[in-house]
Amino acid sequence: MKKYYSDEQILLSITLVLCGFGLIAMYSASSIYAMNHFGNHTFFLSQQIKWLIIGLLLMLMISKIDYQFIKKYAYEILFFSWIIMILGYFYKGDNPAARWLILGGRSWLTTSDLGRLSIIIFTAFFIDKNKKSIHNWKFIITKYIPFLGVTLSLILFQPDTSTTITISIIILFMLFISMMNMKFLLYITSIGIIGLIIKIINTPHAINRIINWNDAQKIQSLNAFGTGGIFGSGLGDSIIKNGYLPQSHTDFILPIIGEELGFIGVLLIFLLFYFFYQRGLKIMKKAPDLFSMLLCLGIILSIIIYFLINAAYSIGLAPTTGLPMPFISYGGSHTIFNLISIGILINICNKGNTGVNKSYRGLSYEL
Repeated sequence: MKKYYSDEQILLSITLVLCGFGLIAMYSASSIYAMNHFGNHTFFLSQQIKWLIIGLLLMLMISKIDYQFIKKYAYEILFFSWIIMILGYFYKGDNPAARWLILGGRSWLTTSDLGRLSIIIFTAFFIDKNKKSIHNWKFIITKYIPFLGVTLSLILFQPDTSTTITISIIILFMLFISMMNMKFLLYITSIGIIGLIIKIINTPHAINRIINWNDAQKIQSLNAFGTGGIFGSGLGDSIIKNGYLPQSHTDFILPIIGEELGFIGVLLIFLLFYFFYQRGLKIMKKAPDLFSMLLCLGIILSIIIYFLINAAYSIGLAPTTGLPMPFISYGGSHTIFNLISIGILINICNKGNTGVNKSYRGLSYEL
């Protein structure tokens, strides 16, 4: 008898493969740096394993909690994220940026990761609750835009322009799929773009990244891909990671994969994220209600857009942004929150086995 695997099992399998691949790639990229700076070649590996364990436990716990519970406390979740992001401005240690919440000399959280998930949850909740008024631009301006504006402002002025842009793209997709008035959507998009341009012009490091698009990091990154060729130089045999490419275990981990595992290794990463995207869409199409459908969309876009932006600046198609590659790059906050997001998708998947092609009181969508 032919055995079929559920969407939940396939999504979880893809996620675990990405996490496992990430551990191997991250250890290879970081071992020499860890040995030189901490006297322990497994320093970053042990940290990442700890965060993965925490993230997987939270994923398991969240997957057992009805997503309606998240919907019920959407306002509280958003307000809590604001408090944490505001605290980041006061407890940032010696960092000039307020992106991390630092207590007791340790970085506990990249606050924008919480803000990103919170505004996705709130947007899905708001559209679901107000589907009859979603076409009324005056209602959106007075009842929704202030919440979005506060969230984006708290992230933008950390400063974290790239995350602000990424979240804005995710929210625009969610608003678009909700059939919001297109003229109004274009209007607020134009205002947002103008605001971002003004902010970028007044942010020296952002201007520098754009002007020096193909800086030394990009050149070394492209050299790594070129050196790897089709099959790579072999796992652990990267030359570029030996001080030539900073942040090789975080922002620029893809070039190390390209050098050591070649085009085949990079292609495997792209295929895994493609399969993740396809399975995520399938879960979204089976979502039992509008809130869960939009929540699925926001989570899927959050992970895929982060991946695409990281890949784009790694191969020289975009200025360096500092956005990590989901499940692959070293880092605690993004790993934990991405796994929490997977837990939400699994819960929605378990609740939505009937399939949908629904109209919600005047709000229609075809999936």
